[in-house]
Amino acid sequence: MTENRIALVVGASRGLGLGLAAELQRRGWDVVTTVRDQAGERRLQALAAKPGGEVSVEHIDINDDDAVAALHRRLDGQVFDLVFVNAGIALPEPGDAAAALFLTNAVAPIRFARAFVDRVRDGPGIVAFMSSGLGSIADKTDSYGELYSASKAALNSLSRSFAASLGRRRITVLAVAPGWVRTDMGGPGASLSVEESTRGIVDMLEARSGTSRHGFVDYRGRTVAW
Repeated sequence: MTENRIALVVGASRGLGLGLAAELQRRGWDVVTTVRDQAGERRLQALAAKPGGEVSVEHIDINDDDAVAALHRRLDGQVFDLVFVNAGIALPEPGDAAAALFLTNAVAPIRFARAFVDRVRDGPGIVAFMSSGLGSIADKTDSYGELYSASKAALNSLSRSFAASLGRRRITVLAVAPGWVRTDMGGPGASLSVEESTRGIVDMLEARSGTSRHGFVDYRGRTVAW
């Protein structure tokens, strides 16, 4: 019997994180999810009742290093085929909240990945970060969302350093641009549904498993300029 693939999806309370967990679960993946509130847990409990892989829920704030370490201990012995860090925020700009924006959108995701890289399966294993097309420096031609864009560009840069630090580990590292999606952040006028975006993302992840390559790609698997 083929062993089930196992994913850890960080930030699965709603929107793209919840959609990603749902798409993986529908395809038979077992999914460990993290949330910050009870509302997110209830949504994931409803997902767990549907046919597909198993879904479990953990509570964590990835900005809290002690909480990340505690989660690592709770999941002792668990090996993941995918660790997908989706956590991120958008704050009013400009303002004095830039430090919080960069911590949550860039620094904390990389810290989490470094904490859990020992739990990623060599060969087929993937570490992915939810980035944004706005994080492309090469494609930046306007002033929209300056701090948010810069935080995602920082995440992309740090993901390159993370990939370089892996040495001989055979792990695929991806920064993922999900497209313009109808979420709380993307707004009702966005061109993609959560289901369309996450279906494409999982197609791309499954296609790139085992390549041990680092890249910045969109939900259709197309390369995005750094």
